[in-house]
Amino acid sequence: MSALPGLRAGALTAGQRARTRRSQKPVGGVTATLLLWGYAAVALVPLLLMVASSFRSNADLISDPLGAPWPLSVASYQEAWTVGNFATYFANSLLVTCGAVALSTVVATMAAYALARGRSRIFRWLEALFLSGLMLPIHLAILPIFYLFDGMGLIDSRLGLVLMYGASGVPFSIFVLTTFFRQLPVELEEAAQLDGASTWQTFVRIMVPLVRPAVATVAVFRFVPIWNDFLFPLVLLRKEEKYTLPVGLTTFFGENATNYSAVFAGLVITTVPLILLFLLATKQIVAGLTAGMTK
Repeated sequence: MSALPGLRAGALTAGQRARTRRSQKPVGGVTATLLLWGYAAVALVPLLLMVASSFRSNADLISDPLGAPWPLSVASYQEAWTVGNFATYFANSLLVTCGAVALSTVVATMAAYALARGRSRIFRWLEALFLSGLMLPIHLAILPIFYLFDGMGLIDSRLGLVLMYGASGVPFSIFVLTTFFRQLPVELEEAAQLDGASTWQTFVRIMVPLVRPAVATVAVFRFVPIWNDFLFPLVLLRKEEKYTLPVGLTTFFGENATNYSAVFAGLVITTVPLILLFLLATKQIVAGLTAGMTK
């Protein structure tokens, strides 16, 4: 008899767990899952066609546009990488994008921490000033930027692109990171100060690791538009050896409008880094976007 209350309590607990699991099922259930997988399949079709076409010869593409890529041929990649100068374009895009993302992320992380912990009214004004940069797209300021760079001697300079992209990414990064820093308890910093850590040591060793998902999210969301940007490199660069991938791809397409296989290879070269980036940083992105949603 004495065991019945425990069994009954265990049964109730199991029932509560079952109800909790049922309440946590996604809205729509199987139908929503099938719709999402169907949308993903449809969205992947153009990408798969692009990759498959890049491994075929140009003659095969003309005679049978939707045929299977067999036998595989990498001649189009060799042509795009060497003759099409994609090796230089790729290096320029990597230099400009990584430099700009690193610059904006470092500056925004330090500024966001100061704004999140600052108690003076001036910090609120500074935050509003930074966030005002989100009100207008940076492309609307292309004419003032051109004249500014012309006066500073930064026309046809990859350093100018790094500085411009880095500065344009600071408002968005501060907007995201300030929220995450404010969610961290102040007791962590007080404990670090009691242990003899300086403000800089507290920031680097304690606070930054705690907001790593947010930093990764900011970096990825800044990497994609910079990598794909076409307008600023087109306007601010002059020499072909300094072109980034979007501008170089346009030039290559203009010179090889009927060489479809090589054009598809150039598109794959341009797209693959973004796909790899999302595959490698998916966990960090999800953690950064969902942080603070649950207790």
